[in-house]
Amino acid sequence: MDSAVLNDIIGRLLDVRTERPGKQVQLSEAEIRQLCVASKDIFLSQPNLLELEAPIKICGDIHGQYSDLLRLFEYGGFPPDANYLFLGDYVDRGKQSLETICLLLAYKIKYPENFFLLRGNHECASINRIYGFFDECKRRFNVRLWKTFTDCFNCLPVAALIDEKILCMHGGLSPELKNLDQIKKIARPTDVPDSGLLCDLLWADPDKDVARWGDNDRGVSFTFGPDTVSEFLQKHDLDLICRAHQVVEDGYEFFAKRQLVTIFSAPNYCGEFDNAGAMMSVDDSLLCSFQILKPAEKKQKFVAYGSNGSRPGTPPRGAKDAKTNVLCSCAWFTCSVEGLQRLSGSALWNSFTKWETEMVRRVAGVCVQQKVEHDLIDTYSYACIQCIHILAIVILENGVVSLGVRWYTYPNSAHLRMQEVCLEEIEDGWV
Repeated sequence: MDSAVLNDIIGRLLDVRTERPGKQVQLSEAEIRQLCVASKDIFLSQPNLLELEAPIKICGDIHGQYSDLLRLFEYGGFPPDANYLFLGDYVDRGKQSLETICLLLAYKIKYPENFFLLRGNHECASINRIYGFFDECKRRFNVRLWKTFTDCFNCLPVAALIDEKILCMHGGLSPELKNLDQIKKIARPTDVPDSGLLCDLLWADPDKDVARWGDNDRGVSFTFGPDTVSEFLQKHDLDLICRAHQVVEDGYEFFAKRQLVTIFSAPNYCGEFDNAGAMMSVDDSLLCSFQILKPAEKKQKFVAYGSNGSRPGTPPRGAKDAKTNVLCSCAWFTCSVEGLQRLSGSALWNSFTKWETEMVRRVAGVCVQQKVEHDLIDTYSYACIQCIHILAIVILENGVVSLGVRWYTYPNSAHLRMQEVCLEEIEDGWV
């Protein structure tokens, strides 16, 4: 890729630092395609298990929160002043997935031996087709560009080993992972399968209440206990597992007597939480320290927490303006619903956790039966896609056919957005 073109793209992406947060960067479709193609070639030229050296800074989920990505670089140093490893989940949920992934790809092209990107579970077509990136690509450009990103994502490496002591991935361990050479042998380009080693590296979660391996509430992959972490580290002569994939209150959270750390780098995740974001710095002696992005001082759109005691990780505390008339704390319930997007109908229904199913049924039933317009609007406005799916089933059961069908088919409709409320039926007097 021409260096002058690349530098110009990076310059425009960084110019918005002085603008209001959320301002879009104007890149052409041709420029973005160049970023995808050039970075794809670099990904394939490097191993699937990256072998890196400290010092390096490690960042977790970004999820389209571009202004927070820029804050991370301001705190840690813009490339090439520092080496970086990102653990995946660059797109979806946030409002600026395109700016986020374009800057990361541009830095990868400019500094291929100092800047590294791993694949997250959202760098997968079947996931980002649902959770926002597809819609953003289609709204701002076209579906072809989204497919170009898919081709690029299918070539991302999936794990990194820092000085032979710190193993990094997006999700977690796998019962199929017997030696690290297995990671190197995963063929690329590849989609993310429904099960197996690659799936687990992107989807698995630690759970303090599990002995060895357990079922995952996400409906995909596994959970693993502290004993599994200890045995794996001892067998492979490792010191630490570093992963992302779950929102944690302080931006980082240790597990299994500090043998595993979760890093999450999107503060005020989805605008709904008071969580901080974090970046882990590993120095030459492999001493790990954390830089914290504090949550912004602003009123939260919505925070509500459930009581599912089996949830791995720590849901943020200190909720502001918690509401009881919403479906669920959808960002927190990512753990239980995100893997269900491949399912439909009764399979989807049956795969939900008991708590969430009961919550959705109770709230949606009250909204429909008591014809509470405000609650119904809130229910839809703050619901995740899977909860909208269940809401549709409930209102179909209550005879509201037109809206029920419309919401039930939501995952196949590129024009419905999570924050849009279907007011036509409300105005027609059915509530």
